[in-house]
Amino acid sequence: MTTGDAPNAGRGNSSDHVRRHNLSVILGLVHRTRGVSRSQLTRQTGLNRSTIATLVAELVERELVLEIEPDASNQVGRPSPVVVPSRLVAGIAINPELDAIVVGLVGLGGNVIRRIRTATDHSPSVQEAVVIAAAAIEQLRPDLAEHRLVGVGIAVPGLVRAEDGVIRLAPHLGWVDEPIAAMVETATSVPTRAANDAQLGTMAESIFGAGRGVTDLIYVNGGASGIGGGIIAGGEPIGGGAGYAGELGHTLVNSDGLPCHCGATGCLDTEVRRERLLALVGLSDADDDALEAALLAAPSPVVIAEVHRQLDYLAVALRTAINILNPELIVLGGFLASLYAVAPDYLDRLLATQPLAASRESVRVVRAQLGSNLLMIGAAELAFEGLLADPASW
Repeated sequence: MTTGDAPNAGRGNSSDHVRRHNLSVILGLVHRTRGVSRSQLTRQTGLNRSTIATLVAELVERELVLEIEPDASNQVGRPSPVVVPSRLVAGIAINPELDAIVVGLVGLGGNVIRRIRTATDHSPSVQEAVVIAAAAIEQLRPDLAEHRLVGVGIAVPGLVRAEDGVIRLAPHLGWVDEPIAAMVETATSVPTRAANDAQLGTMAESIFGAGRGVTDLIYVNGGASGIGGGIIAGGEPIGGGAGYAGELGHTLVNSDGLPCHCGATGCLDTEVRRERLLALVGLSDADDDALEAALLAAPSPVVIAEVHRQLDYLAVALRTAINILNPELIVLGGFLASLYAVAPDYLDRLLATQPLAASRESVRVVRAQLGSNLLMIGAAELAFEGLLADPASW
Protein backbone atom coordinates (compact mmCIF):
# COMPACT_ATOMS: atom_id res chain seq x y z
CA MET A 1 0.00 0.00 0.00
CA THR A 2 1.17 3.49 -0.76
CA THR A 3 0.83 6.31 1.74
CA GLY A 4 1.97 9.90 1.92
CA ASP A 5 3.86 11.92 -0.62
CA ALA A 6 7.53 12.14 -1.57
CA PRO A 7 8.96 10.30 1.50
CA ASN A 8 7.55 7.03 0.19
CA ALA A 9 7.91 7.77 -3.50
CA GLY A 10 11.57 6.74 -3.68
CA ARG A 11 14.27 8.30 -5.77
CA GLY A 12 14.56 7.57 -9.44
CA ASN A 13 17.60 6.49 -11.42
CA SER A 14 18.32 7.42 -15.03
CA SER A 15 19.87 4.04 -15.95
CA ASP A 16 17.88 2.23 -18.61
CA HIS A 17 17.50 -1.00 -16.62
CA VAL A 18 15.37 0.79 -14.00
CA ARG A 19 13.07 2.56 -16.46
CA ARG A 20 10.05 0.63 -15.16
CA HIS A 21 10.85 1.71 -11.62
CA ASN A 22 11.17 5.32 -12.70
CA LEU A 23 7.80 5.19 -14.46
CA SER A 24 6.29 3.89 -11.22
CA VAL A 25 7.89 6.72 -9.24
CA ILE A 26 6.55 9.36 -11.63
CA LEU A 27 3.03 7.96 -11.89
CA GLY A 28 2.83 7.53 -8.12
CA LEU A 29 3.75 11.17 -7.57
CA VAL A 30 1.24 12.38 -10.15
CA HIS A 31 -1.49 10.22 -8.60
CA ARG A 32 -0.84 11.31 -5.02
CA THR A 33 -0.43 15.02 -5.78
CA ARG A 34 -3.25 15.09 -8.37
CA GLY A 35 -0.97 17.20 -10.54
CA VAL A 36 2.70 18.10 -10.38
CA SER A 37 4.93 20.17 -12.65
CA ARG A 38 7.84 18.67 -14.54
CA SER A 39 10.22 20.89 -12.58
CA GLN A 40 8.82 19.52 -9.30
CA LEU A 41 9.22 15.97 -10.58
CA THR A 42 12.85 16.75 -11.33
CA ARG A 43 13.43 18.03 -7.79
CA GLN A 44 11.55 15.25 -6.01
CA THR A 45 13.00 12.31 -7.94
CA GLY A 46 16.56 13.47 -8.51
CA LEU A 47 16.26 12.66 -12.22
CA ASN A 48 17.43 15.16 -14.84
CA ARG A 49 15.01 17.15 -16.98
CA SER A 50 15.51 15.16 -20.15
CA THR A 51 14.87 11.87 -18.35
CA ILE A 52 11.71 13.30 -16.79
CA ALA A 53 10.56 14.48 -20.22
CA THR A 54 11.10 11.01 -21.67
CA LEU A 55 9.30 9.24 -18.84
CA VAL A 56 6.36 11.64 -18.89
CA ALA A 57 6.10 11.25 -22.67
CA GLU A 58 5.84 7.48 -22.25
CA LEU A 59 3.13 7.82 -19.60
CA VAL A 60 1.25 10.22 -21.89
CA GLU A 61 1.54 7.74 -24.76
CA ARG A 62 0.15 5.02 -22.50
CA GLU A 63 -2.75 7.39 -21.69
CA LEU A 64 -1.97 7.27 -17.96
CA VAL A 65 -1.23 11.00 -17.56
CA LEU A 66 -1.85 14.27 -19.38
CA GLU A 67 0.30 17.37 -19.68
CA ILE A 68 -1.45 20.70 -19.33
CA GLU A 69 -0.27 24.27 -19.36
CA PRO A 70 -0.18 25.88 -15.90
CA ASP A 71 -1.73 29.16 -14.91
CA ALA A 72 1.03 31.59 -15.86
CA SER A 73 -0.64 34.72 -14.48
CA ASN A 74 1.43 34.80 -11.29
CA GLN A 75 4.69 33.36 -12.61
CA VAL A 76 7.86 34.85 -13.96
CA GLY A 77 9.44 33.24 -17.00
CA ARG A 78 8.27 30.17 -18.88
CA PRO A 79 6.26 27.91 -16.54
CA SER A 80 6.85 24.17 -16.45
CA PRO A 81 4.07 21.94 -17.86
CA VAL A 82 1.89 20.26 -15.22
CA VAL A 83 1.46 16.50 -15.32
CA VAL A 84 -2.00 15.36 -14.16
CA PRO A 85 -3.68 11.93 -13.91
CA SER A 86 -5.47 10.75 -17.03
CA ARG A 87 -9.26 10.93 -16.86
CA LEU A 88 -9.46 7.66 -18.78
CA VAL A 89 -8.10 5.40 -16.01
CA ALA A 90 -10.43 4.19 -13.27
CA GLY A 91 -10.98 1.50 -10.66
CA ILE A 92 -14.07 0.06 -9.01
CA ALA A 93 -14.50 0.43 -5.24
CA ILE A 94 -16.88 -1.71 -3.18
CA ASN A 95 -17.87 -1.29 0.48
CA PRO A 96 -20.29 -3.91 1.87
CA GLU A 97 -21.99 -2.92 5.12
CA LEU A 98 -24.85 -4.01 7.35
CA ASP A 99 -27.32 -1.55 5.83
CA ALA A 100 -26.04 -1.00 2.30
CA ILE A 101 -23.62 -2.00 -0.43
CA VAL A 102 -21.81 1.00 -1.89
CA VAL A 103 -20.05 0.77 -5.25
CA GLY A 104 -18.08 3.58 -6.84
CA LEU A 105 -16.11 4.39 -9.95
CA VAL A 106 -12.91 6.21 -8.97
CA GLY A 107 -10.31 7.80 -11.21
CA LEU A 108 -6.59 8.24 -10.66
CA GLY A 109 -5.91 11.00 -8.17
CA GLY A 110 -8.75 9.80 -5.92
CA ASN A 111 -11.46 11.38 -8.07
CA VAL A 112 -14.83 9.77 -7.31
CA ILE A 113 -16.67 9.80 -10.62
CA ARG A 114 -19.90 8.13 -9.54
CA ARG A 115 -21.20 6.30 -6.48
CA ILE A 116 -24.17 3.93 -6.13
CA ARG A 117 -25.56 3.07 -2.69
CA THR A 118 -27.92 0.09 -2.56
CA ALA A 119 -29.72 -0.11 0.79
CA THR A 120 -30.46 -3.54 2.24
CA ASP A 121 -33.23 -4.44 4.68
CA HIS A 122 -31.20 -7.21 6.30
CA SER A 123 -27.58 -8.15 6.85
CA PRO A 124 -26.59 -9.58 3.45
CA SER A 125 -24.71 -12.82 2.97
CA VAL A 126 -21.43 -12.53 1.12
CA GLN A 127 -23.10 -14.09 -1.92
CA GLU A 128 -25.88 -11.49 -1.81
CA ALA A 129 -23.33 -8.70 -1.43
CA VAL A 130 -21.45 -9.88 -4.52
CA VAL A 131 -24.68 -10.06 -6.55
CA ILE A 132 -25.69 -6.54 -5.43
CA ALA A 133 -22.22 -5.20 -6.21
CA ALA A 134 -22.23 -6.82 -9.65
CA ALA A 135 -25.64 -5.26 -10.38
CA ALA A 136 -24.34 -1.82 -9.35
CA ILE A 137 -21.31 -2.27 -11.59
CA GLU A 138 -23.71 -3.06 -14.42
CA GLN A 139 -25.42 0.28 -13.73
CA LEU A 140 -22.01 1.91 -14.15
CA ARG A 141 -21.60 0.37 -17.60
CA PRO A 142 -22.13 3.68 -19.50
CA ASP A 143 -19.41 5.30 -17.38
CA LEU A 144 -17.12 2.29 -17.73
CA ALA A 145 -17.32 2.58 -21.50
CA GLU A 146 -15.47 5.89 -21.22
CA HIS A 147 -12.69 4.56 -18.94
CA ARG A 148 -9.94 1.97 -18.79
CA LEU A 149 -10.82 -0.22 -15.83
CA VAL A 150 -7.67 -1.43 -14.05
CA GLY A 151 -9.01 -3.26 -11.00
CA VAL A 152 -11.49 -3.65 -8.18
CA GLY A 153 -10.86 -2.90 -4.49
CA ILE A 154 -13.11 -3.97 -1.63
CA ALA A 155 -13.23 -2.21 1.77
CA VAL A 156 -14.50 -4.81 4.26
CA PRO A 157 -15.65 -4.09 7.85
CA GLY A 158 -13.74 -7.02 9.30
CA LEU A 159 -10.49 -8.96 9.39
CA VAL A 160 -9.17 -9.61 5.89
CA ARG A 161 -6.17 -11.80 5.19
CA ALA A 162 -3.74 -9.68 3.25
CA GLU A 163 -2.30 -12.39 1.03
CA ASP A 164 -5.51 -13.52 -0.67
CA GLY A 165 -8.40 -11.20 0.30
CA VAL A 166 -10.20 -13.85 2.38
CA ILE A 167 -12.45 -12.42 5.09
CA ARG A 168 -11.45 -14.27 8.24
CA LEU A 169 -14.15 -12.56 10.27
CA ALA A 170 -16.66 -9.79 9.61
CA PRO A 171 -18.62 -10.29 12.83
CA HIS A 172 -21.51 -7.88 12.36
CA LEU A 173 -22.13 -9.26 8.88
CA GLY A 174 -21.73 -12.84 10.07
CA TRP A 175 -19.07 -13.63 7.45
CA VAL A 176 -16.36 -16.16 8.31
CA ASP A 177 -13.60 -17.35 5.98
CA GLU A 178 -15.26 -15.95 2.87
CA PRO A 179 -13.06 -15.53 -0.26
CA ILE A 180 -14.72 -12.28 -1.29
CA ALA A 181 -11.88 -11.04 -3.52
CA ALA A 182 -11.97 -14.24 -5.58
CA MET A 183 -15.77 -14.17 -5.74
CA VAL A 184 -15.90 -10.61 -7.06
CA GLU A 185 -13.08 -11.30 -9.51
CA THR A 186 -15.05 -14.26 -10.87
CA ALA A 187 -18.19 -12.13 -11.16
CA THR A 188 -16.47 -9.19 -12.87
CA SER A 189 -13.45 -10.76 -14.66
CA VAL A 190 -11.42 -7.86 -13.26
CA PRO A 191 -8.40 -8.25 -10.90
CA THR A 192 -9.74 -7.78 -7.37
CA ARG A 193 -8.24 -7.20 -3.94
CA ALA A 194 -9.79 -6.75 -0.50
CA ALA A 195 -8.64 -5.23 2.79
CA ASN A 196 -10.02 -3.89 6.06
CA ASP A 197 -12.12 -0.77 5.59
CA ALA A 198 -10.49 1.27 8.34
CA GLN A 199 -7.00 0.49 7.04
CA LEU A 200 -8.08 1.69 3.61
CA GLY A 201 -9.64 4.78 5.14
CA THR A 202 -6.32 5.45 6.86
CA MET A 203 -4.52 5.23 3.55
CA ALA A 204 -7.01 7.52 1.81
CA GLU A 205 -6.81 10.21 4.49
CA SER A 206 -3.02 9.92 4.56
CA ILE A 207 -2.67 10.41 0.80
CA PHE A 208 -5.49 12.82 -0.01
CA GLY A 209 -7.03 14.06 3.23
CA ALA A 210 -6.40 15.28 6.75
CA GLY A 211 -3.30 13.13 7.26
CA ARG A 212 -1.40 14.29 4.21
CA GLY A 213 2.24 14.88 5.07
CA VAL A 214 1.86 13.42 8.60
CA THR A 215 4.17 10.51 9.42
CA ASP A 216 2.52 9.29 12.65
CA LEU A 217 -1.25 9.12 12.83
CA ILE A 218 -4.19 7.04 13.98
CA TYR A 219 -7.38 6.85 11.97
CA VAL A 220 -10.54 5.66 13.73
CA ASN A 221 -13.64 4.92 11.68
CA GLY A 222 -17.21 4.36 12.83
CA GLY A 223 -19.61 2.54 10.52
CA ALA A 224 -22.78 0.48 10.62
CA SER A 225 -20.71 -2.60 11.44
CA GLY A 226 -18.80 -0.97 14.28
CA ILE A 227 -15.48 0.71 14.87
CA GLY A 228 -12.12 0.01 13.28
CA GLY A 229 -8.84 1.78 12.99
CA GLY A 230 -5.62 2.14 11.10
CA ILE A 231 -2.14 3.20 12.13
CA ILE A 232 0.67 4.93 10.28
CA ALA A 233 3.99 5.05 12.12
CA GLY A 234 7.11 6.64 10.71
CA GLY A 235 5.29 7.15 7.42
CA GLU A 236 4.48 3.45 6.99
CA PRO A 237 1.14 1.67 7.45
CA ILE A 238 1.10 -0.87 10.27
CA GLY A 239 -0.74 -3.98 9.10
CA GLY A 240 0.63 -6.62 11.45
CA GLY A 241 1.73 -10.14 10.60
CA ALA A 242 -1.36 -11.08 8.58
CA GLY A 243 -2.96 -7.66 8.02
CA TYR A 244 -5.24 -7.53 11.07
CA ALA A 245 -3.69 -4.62 13.00
CA GLY A 246 -5.70 -1.55 14.03
CA GLU A 247 -8.77 -3.10 15.67
CA LEU A 248 -9.25 -0.18 18.07
CA GLY A 249 -12.93 -1.07 18.39
CA HIS A 250 -11.90 -3.86 20.73
CA THR A 251 -10.23 -1.63 23.27
CA LEU A 252 -11.70 -2.16 26.77
CA VAL A 253 -13.62 0.97 27.76
CA ASN A 254 -16.20 -0.32 30.27
CA SER A 255 -15.44 -3.24 32.57
CA ASP A 256 -19.17 -3.46 33.41
CA GLY A 257 -20.23 -3.24 29.79
CA LEU A 258 -21.99 -5.51 27.34
CA PRO A 259 -20.56 -8.74 25.93
CA CYS A 260 -18.81 -8.20 22.60
CA HIS A 261 -18.84 -10.57 19.64
CA CYS A 262 -15.07 -10.90 20.02
CA GLY A 263 -15.58 -12.75 23.32
CA ALA A 264 -14.61 -9.89 25.61
CA THR A 265 -16.82 -7.49 27.59
CA GLY A 266 -17.14 -3.72 27.39
CA CYS A 267 -15.32 -3.07 24.11
CA LEU A 268 -15.55 0.35 22.45
CA ASP A 269 -17.49 -1.42 19.72
CA THR A 270 -20.34 -2.22 22.13
CA GLU A 271 -20.58 1.24 23.74
CA VAL A 272 -20.23 3.58 20.75
CA ARG A 273 -22.86 2.67 18.19
CA ARG A 274 -24.24 4.35 15.08
CA GLU A 275 -27.74 2.85 15.36
CA ARG A 276 -28.33 4.58 18.70
CA LEU A 277 -27.70 7.94 17.08
CA LEU A 278 -29.93 7.15 14.11
CA ALA A 279 -32.77 6.20 16.46
CA LEU A 280 -32.47 9.45 18.42
CA VAL A 281 -32.86 11.58 15.28
CA GLY A 282 -35.62 9.43 13.82
CA LEU A 283 -33.69 7.88 10.95
CA SER A 284 -33.68 4.24 9.96
CA ASP A 285 -31.29 4.49 7.03
CA ALA A 286 -28.84 7.27 6.23
CA ASP A 287 -25.26 7.76 5.13
CA ASP A 288 -22.82 9.57 7.42
CA ASP A 289 -23.44 12.96 5.82
CA ALA A 290 -27.21 12.71 6.43
CA LEU A 291 -26.72 11.47 10.00
CA GLU A 292 -24.42 14.37 10.80
CA ALA A 293 -26.84 16.90 9.36
CA ALA A 294 -29.63 15.44 11.49
CA LEU A 295 -27.52 15.48 14.66
CA LEU A 296 -26.52 19.10 14.14
CA ALA A 297 -30.09 20.11 13.33
CA ALA A 298 -31.55 18.51 16.45
CA PRO A 299 -29.17 19.06 19.39
CA SER A 300 -31.81 18.21 22.01
CA PRO A 301 -30.74 17.39 25.59
CA VAL A 302 -31.30 13.71 24.87
CA VAL A 303 -29.09 13.83 21.77
CA ILE A 304 -26.37 15.79 23.57
CA ALA A 305 -26.44 13.34 26.49
CA GLU A 306 -25.95 10.37 24.17
CA VAL A 307 -23.23 12.15 22.20
CA HIS A 308 -21.38 12.92 25.46
CA ARG A 309 -21.80 9.34 26.68
CA GLN A 310 -20.30 7.95 23.48
CA LEU A 311 -17.49 10.52 23.49
CA ASP A 312 -16.65 9.53 27.08
CA TYR A 313 -15.98 5.98 25.94
CA LEU A 314 -14.22 7.08 22.75
CA ALA A 315 -11.86 9.18 24.90
CA VAL A 316 -10.91 6.09 26.94
CA ALA A 317 -9.89 4.23 23.78
CA LEU A 318 -8.06 7.23 22.34
CA ARG A 319 -6.09 7.89 25.51
CA THR A 320 -4.87 4.29 25.40
CA ALA A 321 -3.85 4.68 21.77
CA ILE A 322 -2.13 8.01 22.49
CA ASN A 323 -0.17 6.53 25.38
CA ILE A 324 0.94 3.49 23.37
CA LEU A 325 1.54 4.99 19.92
CA ASN A 326 2.30 8.69 20.55
CA PRO A 327 0.70 9.91 17.30
CA GLU A 328 0.92 13.43 15.87
CA LEU A 329 -2.65 13.25 14.63
CA ILE A 330 -5.90 11.39 15.30
CA VAL A 331 -8.35 11.41 12.40
CA LEU A 332 -11.99 10.56 13.12
CA GLY A 333 -14.10 9.21 10.27
CA GLY A 334 -17.61 7.90 9.69
CA PHE A 335 -20.12 8.57 12.44
CA LEU A 336 -17.25 9.28 14.86
CA ALA A 337 -16.59 12.45 12.87
CA SER A 338 -20.27 13.31 13.33
CA LEU A 339 -20.01 12.82 17.09
CA TYR A 340 -17.02 15.13 17.15
CA ALA A 341 -18.85 17.71 15.01
CA VAL A 342 -21.63 17.93 17.60
CA ALA A 343 -19.35 18.42 20.63
CA PRO A 344 -15.71 19.02 19.63
CA ASP A 345 -14.80 20.92 22.80
CA TYR A 346 -16.12 18.11 24.98
CA LEU A 347 -13.77 15.48 23.47
CA ASP A 348 -10.88 17.94 23.35
CA ARG A 349 -11.24 18.58 27.09
CA LEU A 350 -11.22 14.86 27.86
CA LEU A 351 -8.08 14.28 25.81
CA ALA A 352 -6.38 17.33 27.30
CA THR A 353 -6.30 15.63 30.71
CA GLN A 354 -6.57 11.84 30.40
CA PRO A 355 -3.49 10.66 28.43
CA LEU A 356 0.06 11.03 29.74
CA ALA A 357 1.04 14.68 29.63
CA ALA A 358 4.12 14.16 27.46
CA SER A 359 2.18 12.07 24.94
CA ARG A 360 -0.85 14.34 24.68
CA GLU A 361 0.89 17.71 24.39
CA SER A 362 1.46 17.57 20.63
CA VAL A 363 -1.42 15.38 19.41
CA ARG A 364 -4.24 16.92 17.35
CA VAL A 365 -7.70 15.51 16.75
CA VAL A 366 -9.34 16.31 13.40
CA ARG A 367 -12.24 15.07 11.33
CA ALA A 368 -11.64 13.09 8.16
CA GLN A 369 -11.75 15.37 5.13
CA LEU A 370 -12.97 12.94 2.50
CA GLY A 371 -16.48 12.50 3.88
CA SER A 372 -18.72 9.81 2.41
CA ASN A 373 -16.22 9.23 -0.42
CA LEU A 374 -13.53 8.10 2.02
CA LEU A 375 -13.87 4.33 1.62
CA MET A 376 -14.42 4.63 -2.12
CA ILE A 377 -11.08 6.41 -2.42
CA GLY A 378 -9.38 3.97 -0.05
CA ALA A 379 -10.71 0.85 -1.80
CA ALA A 380 -9.68 2.29 -5.16
CA GLU A 381 -6.08 2.41 -3.95
CA LEU A 382 -6.19 -1.41 -3.98
CA ALA A 383 -7.50 -1.32 -7.54
CA PHE A 384 -4.68 0.99 -8.65
CA GLU A 385 -1.88 -0.81 -6.82
CA GLY A 386 -0.76 -2.99 -9.73
CA LEU A 387 -0.85 -0.09 -12.19
CA LEU A 388 1.10 2.21 -9.89
CA ALA A 389 3.70 -0.47 -9.20
CA ASP A 390 4.42 -1.15 -12.87
CA PRO A 391 2.87 1.29 -15.37
CA ALA A 392 4.95 -0.24 -18.19
CA SER A 393 2.88 -3.44 -17.98
CA TRP A 394 -0.37 -1.60 -18.81
